[in-house]
Amino acid sequence: MSQGVKENPFPFRGLTAQEVSGSRAVHGQNTIEDNHSGFFWYNLKEIVREPMFLLLLATSIIYFILREFSEGFFLLGAIVLISAISFYQNARSKKALSALKEYTQSLSTVIRDKQLQKIKSEEIVVDDVVVANEGELITADGVLLQQNDFLVNESILTGESLSIAKTIEDPDKNLVYKGTAVVSGQGVYRVTQIGKATKLGRINTSLSEIEKIRSPLQQQISRFVKQMAIGGFLIFLVIWGISFYNSRDVFDSLLKGLTIAMSVLPEEIPVAFATFMALGAYRLMKLGIIVKHTQTIETLGSATVICTDKTGTITQNKMELFKVYDHKTGRTAEKDHWKESEFQNIIRIAMWASEIVPFDPMERSIHKAYKTFSTEDERPKFSMVHEYPLGGKPPMMTHIFENAEGKRIIAVKGAPEAVINHSGLSNAEKEKIMTEISRMASKGFRVLGVGEAFFDGKDFPEKQEEFKFEFLGLVGFYDPPKENINETLQHLYNAGIRIKLITGDNPATTHTIARLVNLQGSNDAVTGEELMNLNQEEFDRKVSQASVFSRIFPEIKVKIVNSLKRQHEIVGMTGDGVNDAPALKAAHIGIAMGRRGSDLAKESSSLILSDDDFGKMVDGVAMGRKIYYNLKKAIQYIISIHIPIILTVALPVILGWVYPVIFSPVHVIFLELIMGPTCSIIYENEPLEKNSMLKPPRAMDQTFLRWKELSVSVFQGLMITAVCLGIYQYSVLHMYSEDLTRTMVFSTLIVANIFLTLVNRSFYFSIWTTFKYKNSLIWVIISVSFVILLFMVYNPGLGSFFKLEPMATNQLLIVLVAGFASVIWFEIYKAIIRRRKPLKLFSSEILETGKGIIR
Repeated sequence: MSQGVKENPFPFRGLTAQEVSGSRAVHGQNTIEDNHSGFFWYNLKEIVREPMFLLLLATSIIYFILREFSEGFFLLGAIVLISAISFYQNARSKKALSALKEYTQSLSTVIRDKQLQKIKSEEIVVDDVVVANEGELITADGVLLQQNDFLVNESILTGESLSIAKTIEDPDKNLVYKGTAVVSGQGVYRVTQIGKATKLGRINTSLSEIEKIRSPLQQQISRFVKQMAIGGFLIFLVIWGISFYNSRDVFDSLLKGLTIAMSVLPEEIPVAFATFMALGAYRLMKLGIIVKHTQTIETLGSATVICTDKTGTITQNKMELFKVYDHKTGRTAEKDHWKESEFQNIIRIAMWASEIVPFDPMERSIHKAYKTFSTEDERPKFSMVHEYPLGGKPPMMTHIFENAEGKRIIAVKGAPEAVINHSGLSNAEKEKIMTEISRMASKGFRVLGVGEAFFDGKDFPEKQEEFKFEFLGLVGFYDPPKENINETLQHLYNAGIRIKLITGDNPATTHTIARLVNLQGSNDAVTGEELMNLNQEEFDRKVSQASVFSRIFPEIKVKIVNSLKRQHEIVGMTGDGVNDAPALKAAHIGIAMGRRGSDLAKESSSLILSDDDFGKMVDGVAMGRKIYYNLKKAIQYIISIHIPIILTVALPVILGWVYPVIFSPVHVIFLELIMGPTCSIIYENEPLEKNSMLKPPRAMDQTFLRWKELSVSVFQGLMITAVCLGIYQYSVLHMYSEDLTRTMVFSTLIVANIFLTLVNRSFYFSIWTTFKYKNSLIWVIISVSFVILLFMVYNPGLGSFFKLEPMATNQLLIVLVAGFASVIWFEIYKAIIRRRKPLKLFSSEILETGKGIIR
């Protein structure tokens, strides 16, 4: 569907609606298809390859061989149920990621029915006429029809970072390719190939392929699960060997071995990880933060430094033309008071030095000011004959226009120092102008120099610096800080994240804005020119110390990012322009702006702020930490509850106790069906704890699978094991039957699991505090688990199937007290932690951080 229709200034009519439909019918959509033949079959293949599936299938076959059909059919039902749960969780993740991709769908400008239209890039068809502007991506393969200083970066295809000048005349340089980026100028091309038929499609370097790279956390989880699988296989061999030695029954021994193997496998962990990441990305999208790669969510919680630009991020990006300085008279005029011709001429020349269709806020402001006094718009009478794009150190840009009579305008604007240095001014004149620049900058104005030149002939200089410019004056823009920026920065500081302000503006203006927003270390400033003269050691030291960077060139931004990375910082970088793309790509977290950001900046980033609100970074960091800490809770819960299952199954067999088969595969599978929803649904839905944004960032190589974290989980598991085995011995001592002993041990483990779920909602705050957390799902799942347990115990049919026996009231009370006692001791441990490390809130408003993340 068309997103907007505009008047067409190009000499091309484009396709009609009927021609578009015909082309789409032949060539299809402009998408690079997923490699998977279908969601259902792909997931079915993945499920069948899971070790737990194979164990269940093998166990059910053995039951059928032993003619124990009810158990065999139960396990087949469990396979179906577990597969259905897996399908549901994968479908939730797929739906979240599909919504994410839909939200990030890029738009393209096409000419159809003689009008300019904005459409989704996937709707482009063969023979469409597409207009590509600076900062945008080429969305299909095509051949150039028209171009103006059209430079394209094709590194995604060739690996070469140098831009290529495209021309219509040269058959080797008139082709454009999907996925490449427009560095400067404008081009109009006719589409020749779309989707998988494009060069990019044929070599299959789509975004979905990039997302398959495993993150450090994924690798840690995979390694842990593999180690547990190997351990499970070894324990299986031990249990099978002991059982076979004692009974000489192959199938019975296999059942015991398979039971222990099922209890060891922590297959819930990879599922929980995938669910947490996909739903986290979806939640961020709802907050206006578009995460292009789910592994970015991990990195968000570890960010130690955020490098941000000034305009539009720290400030409002209004860039209103507020002051004009005339060099000849030394006079200044403020907004709406430039009636004198000298001020109007400076604005007029600044307008000619701007883009014809302005995108930059300053250029839009210049065009707007020009319209306030021009009685006749002279622009339609002139055509651009040559353009020198923004460049140099410091940068400036020059445009050359000419009308039919041969009248020529050569206009330049840019950093005042650049225009001054190429204007042939005396030292006294330069000093006078620099004084005015300092005066304007100290009040927070962003200042540009304006000049003009005169040149006869058509053989224009190769570089704009070769012109002899006449310096006309200065234009000053005021862009006030955003209203919430001070609070945003304070929240990030509280979270242990340093902020570095990096801008191309002059030092005085940058320092003024930094002071207004209370940027920490605003007096520690450095310029791009100063950094250029330092060796690597001095460069790194200066980058680490400084908080304000002014007159920074694009290539210096990349060096700053790499310097911070060398110093083991986790770096976030904001940007919106074409020149920001390398720094965005180099940063751990490239943060592009959704509204004002170029397509190239968005493509190079890993995260997009859809409404350009830097305050959303607080939400992003909070969500990253929430997901990490909740995943940590889920995994520690899984480890804690697996230990008593493993030991309760293994020890009676190994030690030759009176009832060696206390749990069979059906009991283990029932426990698995409880644990799966608990870790993937309950903990994923937990809110952000109020101390999470007051902790320093975690190291990227830090894992919750370290012994410090594992020891807590292992101890919790051993305590539950001790209580369960104590109940076992209590039952034997009182000469209870095997079924009643199994019932009491099984019920104790379920009750312990319920209380463990509640206790592990926080590893710092008490259970009474966590009762206030908004998470209705926890009570639903716990209630269902408890009701099913009672039904299994007291329903004769189910009790017979699971080999359970109804408990008397005093026995049920013992089970409840024992299950509660096996985990409640952890509250004492947490109380000791709180006493040693009391929580200090920096602000009463810190609990509101996250706007919806903390519920």
